[in-house]
Parts: sequence; C-alpha cells; structure tokens
Amino acid sequence: MCLAIPGKILETTGQDSNDDMHLAVVDVMGVRRKVDLSLLIDDLPVAGDWVLIHVGFAMSKISQEQAQDTLRILDTLGESDAAFEEVQGYGLGEAPS
Repeated sequence: MCLAIPGKILETTGQDSNDDMHLAVVDVMGVRRKVDLSLLIDDLPVAGDWVLIHVGFAMSKISQEQAQDTLRILDTLGESDAAFEEVQGYGLGEAPS
C-alpha cells in the first residue's frame, strides 16, 4: 500500500548546494527526517507547517487538524506500523540531531 504520511516541518534547510532541491527537517511520527520540498516550490512550507509526505517528498500542505485526523485513521486501520516503516525507508537519510 502507498501511504502519504503527515509530518510537521521543524526547520527548512534551504536549497541543497548540488541542485535545486529544497529540504526541510520534518517530524514524522516522532522520527526526524529530511524531506524534499521541491514539489511545493510555489508555496514553500515553513517551520510549524504540516505536509503530507510520500517517499521523502512533501506532496501538499495540510492543516494540523487534517494531520491529526490522518494519523488517527492510520492507527484505526492498523496501518501505523506500515507508515512508520515507510518513514524509516526515506532515501534522504536521517536529519542530524
């Protein structure tokens, strides 16, 4: 199953020096990860914003209420473990603490 998982932007790290990638450190289910914001270039999220994330890319901005609803639904459906596994598999690596 493909999951889009809510995450809260903790900080934006700006543009990657190697290309046009815009990165952020995001809290996803208690795990800090780097996420690519490039798909939201027209309305870049800032610290405190919530986004839906899939395979390391922020796909859209959402409200905190939508994020909490989505997390509750994942838990109710028994998909929290699958969501957590997806977070662990993001190819951009763990953000520094």
